[in-house]
This record gives sequence, C-alpha cells and structure tokens, in this order.
Amino acid sequence: MKISKKGSDSQQQDYYMENGLMVFTEHFHLRRGYCCKNKCRHCPYKIRTKSKSTVNSYSLQQKGG
Repeated sequence: MKISKKGSDSQQQDYYMENGLMVFTEHFHLRRGYCCKNKCRHCPYKIRTKSKSTVNSYSLQQKGG
C-alpha cells in the first residue's frame, strides 16, 4: 500500500509528522482494513476479542456507512 503524506481534493492525508514521528490518520487505518493492535491514536477499530475487531460506529457515520 502506498502511503501518501499530502492529500488533494480526491485523496485524504494518510499521515502527518509530529515530534519527528509519523502519525497515521483514521483514513489510513480504514484503507488498510484491520487493526494492528498497537493502540494507534487514530484507530477506528474497537477490539472485542483477541481475534476479532469491528469498525467504530462513529467512523462508519463519517464515511457514509
């Protein structure tokens, strides 16, 4: 998956730099399609069990789902 820093009208930003660290956005996590279980700041997934994850309802509302 290609990671893009800058977004345009048709693309959203995948990450931004903060204190020298790359911070992935919710858009990036949704494109990736699963939770990496690293407790990312903008993770749209909720962990229910060790093997399953679900998308936050807040994220679905924003994305039109």
